[in-house]
Amino acid sequence: MSSFATHTVQNQAPALEDYSLYDTDPALREAVRREGAESWSGDLAAHGAWLGRAQTLAAGAEANRCPPRLLSYDRNGHRIDHVEFHPAWNVLMSGIVARGLHSRAWAQPVPGAQVARAAAYLMQGQVEAGTLCPTTMTFAAVPLLQREPAGAVDFAGQWLPALYSREFDAADAPLAAKRSALIGMGLTEKQGGSDLRAVTTRATPLGAPGRGNAYQLVGHKWFFSVPQADAHLVLAQTDEGLSCLFVPRWIPDGPRNAVRVRRLKDKLGNRSNASAEVEFEDAWGVMVGEPGRGLAVLLEMAATTRLDCVLGSAALLRQALVQSIHHAQHRHAFGKPLIAQPLMRNVLADLALESEAAMVLALRLARAVDGRGGGQQSGQQNGQERGQGGAQNRALVRVGTPAAKLWICKRAISAVAECMEVWGGNGYVEEGPMPRIYRETPVNSVWEGSGNVMALDVLRALQREPDALPALEQEFAAAAGQHRAFDQALAQWRSMLADTSQAEFQARRIACGLARLWQAALLIQHAPDAVAQAFVASRLPADGGVFGELAAGVDTSVILSRAWPAAAC
Repeated sequence: MSSFATHTVQNQAPALEDYSLYDTDPALREAVRREGAESWSGDLAAHGAWLGRAQTLAAGAEANRCPPRLLSYDRNGHRIDHVEFHPAWNVLMSGIVARGLHSRAWAQPVPGAQVARAAAYLMQGQVEAGTLCPTTMTFAAVPLLQREPAGAVDFAGQWLPALYSREFDAADAPLAAKRSALIGMGLTEKQGGSDLRAVTTRATPLGAPGRGNAYQLVGHKWFFSVPQADAHLVLAQTDEGLSCLFVPRWIPDGPRNAVRVRRLKDKLGNRSNASAEVEFEDAWGVMVGEPGRGLAVLLEMAATTRLDCVLGSAALLRQALVQSIHHAQHRHAFGKPLIAQPLMRNVLADLALESEAAMVLALRLARAVDGRGGGQQSGQQNGQERGQGGAQNRALVRVGTPAAKLWICKRAISAVAECMEVWGGNGYVEEGPMPRIYRETPVNSVWEGSGNVMALDVLRALQREPDALPALEQEFAAAAGQHRAFDQALAQWRSMLADTSQAEFQARRIACGLARLWQAALLIQHAPDAVAQAFVASRLPADGGVFGELAAGVDTSVILSRAWPAAAC
C-alpha cells in the first residue's frame, strides 16, 4: 500500500441528505396554508422527512441505475409479458401508496385534499421522478372509474377498493389475489402521435355493444404507460366511433390478457420507469363511458395528468435549485464561498424566483381542482355548496393547466441546465444528482401534449369556456395597480387576445403570457415585496434571456432565504 500523498481532498460539497423537504421550504408551507390544506401539514412534514432520509434518496438513485427489464416468458416457456423492477422501485412505490398520492384525494374528497396531494407529489418528485408515472396514471383514472356502473367489470365492488388501498402490491396476479391495484393508459400509436383521431386499434363487441359490455381488441400502442399496471384505459375504434376500453392485465376469472409487450422504450431519462410498445391479440376489455365518446373520456384523464406534469417540473426545478444553493454554500472560489459572490447570488436568486413562481401557480391550480368538484360524492356537494364557484374553478383548471404546463415545463429545462452549471464539472458527472435531474426534465414538456398542443388548448379554452376569461380577470384584478410593469403586460396580453386573426400564430405567446401574469399576480399578493418586485421586473414584459440578469438593487438575501435556510448571507 502506497504511503505517497499527492493532495488533501477539500473544497468539495458534502451530499445533501437527512433533511426535511417540507421544513426547508417556507414558500411551500405558506402556499399549503393559503390554499386551504393547513390541516394536512403534519402529514406533509412526515412525508418530507421520509423523502429526505439518506436511505430514501439512495433508493431513488438505485432505481435509476437499475432500470426495469422485460421478461417475455417464464422458465417453462409460458408467455408472461412481465416487467421486473429493482427492489428500490418497490420501496419508493410503497411510500407513495402508503401516503395515498395515487387515490386518496378522490377517495376522501375533503377540503384541501387536492392541495395537500399536490404538495406531497411535488416533494416526491424531488427525490425520484419515474415513480410519478404510475402514481399519476392511477390518480387520473380513479374519477373516471368512480362514475362507471356495474357491468362485465365490478368497478365499485372490486376495482375501486383496490385502487383506494394504501398497501402497495407489486405482484403480477389477478385482482382477487392482490392487496392493491394501479392503472395505466394507452393512447398514441405509431401513425398518429398527438392526432388521436388517427387511432387504428379496433374493438369488437363480444355480445351486446355499449357501456359496461365486453369487447375484443386488435391493434397496437406505440407508447403504453405503466405496462406492469393491473389495467389500462385504452382508446380504440368501435362501430360508434372512438371509444374508451378498460383492459385488465388478467381477464376476470380467466387467464392473463392477450396484451403483448413487444419491448420497453429506451428513453433519455425516466429510466426507473417502464414505458412499452404493445400489441393487442384479441385482448379482452370493457367499454368505459358512452360509445363513441372515448376521446372525451381519455382527454379528461389526460387533463388531470397535465397538472402532475406541472408539479413534476416544479419538483425537478426545486431539487436542482436546492442542490445548487447547497453546493454554492460549501464550495469556495476566489477566496470566499460561491454563494457570497455577487454574480452567483444573482443567478441563484433568479432561479429561486422561477422555482417559487412555478410552485405557487401549481398549488393555486390544485386549489381550483379542489373547488371544481370531482370524485366520490362530488355531484351533491358541488351542486349544493359550491355553485358558481365550482364553474369558475373548472374554467380556471381548463385554461390554466395547459398554460402552466407549457410555460413551467419548458422553463424548468433551461433552469435545471443553469443549476447544473453552478456545479461546474462536478455537475456533469453521474455520481452526483444533477445529470439524472437534467435528463428527467424534458419529459414533462413532451408527455400528455407537446408545447403546441398546450398552446392551442389554451386558445380553445378561452374561446369555448365562457367563464374562463372572467375567472382569469378576477385572479389578475387582485394584483392590478401595484406594479406598472404588471399592468402594462396585462394590457398587452389583452390586446393579443383581441387580435383573433393572429391568435393561432401567437398561441404560445398568449399561453405563456397567461402563465407569467398569473404567477406574477400570485407573488404580488402573497410573497415578500422583494420577491414580487424582482419577478415582475424580470419576467414582465420580458419573456427570454438567461438566468442571472436581475437588475441592480434586488434583495437577494430575502429571495434566497425563502429558497433555502442560511442562504441569505
